[in-house]
Amino acid sequence: MEISEILARCDHTLLSQTATWADIKALCDDGMKYHTASVCIPASYVKQAREYVDGKLPICTVIGFPNGYDTTAAKCFMASDAVDNGADEVDMVINIGWAKDGKFDAVRDEITAVKKACKGKLLKVIIETCLLTDAEKIALCKAVSDSGADYIKTSTGFSKAGATFHDVELFAAHVAPHVKIKAAGGISSIADAEEFIRLGASRLGTSRIVKLAKAMEKNEAAANDGSY
Repeated sequence: MEISEILARCDHTLLSQTATWADIKALCDDGMKYHTASVCIPASYVKQAREYVDGKLPICTVIGFPNGYDTTAAKCFMASDAVDNGADEVDMVINIGWAKDGKFDAVRDEITAVKKACKGKLLKVIIETCLLTDAEKIALCKAVSDSGADYIKTSTGFSKAGATFHDVELFAAHVAPHVKIKAAGGISSIADAEEFIRLGASRLGTSRIVKLAKAMEKNEAAANDGSY
């Protein structure tokens, strides 16, 4: 694949607790330059980023992040607030404890409520695969499929591990046709990105692909500057 095709599927991400506006602004600049699918940023920066990009780039944020154990009412408020501030996409974390308890209907109902609070904007549902068994992941594929959400997403990037090829294959085999897949966390190479896409991921949550694109540009410039 051309790197531009991969970048077009990337949610260029910065969710560090220490992220400053200068950091977010630079992320947005990269997102606009490299035509990423979105930038994924903390909710507190959504309004400022929305004004800064001026419609040139979708803004994504996270709610119930990274642990997922906020109340449903709190998650719905966060989603509604994010959309009111200009978020085009919302990535929510499920209540993982409910999943471990087998309360998949409760998980589904919460996702449905958050989707309603998104007011028509995209909702991606993070299930944190590294904390789940395959049986739990399959049950959550059904819960997400039945909820009205747009995407199922592997990981926050803040737990024990990120996306795996196995999990994306599992999602592809068990989600409904209308549910897309986002792989996130630990995507460190072009080869990894291509394989996740081949296995069924429509989105990739990563900042590393833009960094690789920048490195490729520098190498090309060095090769073409006439120096020895």
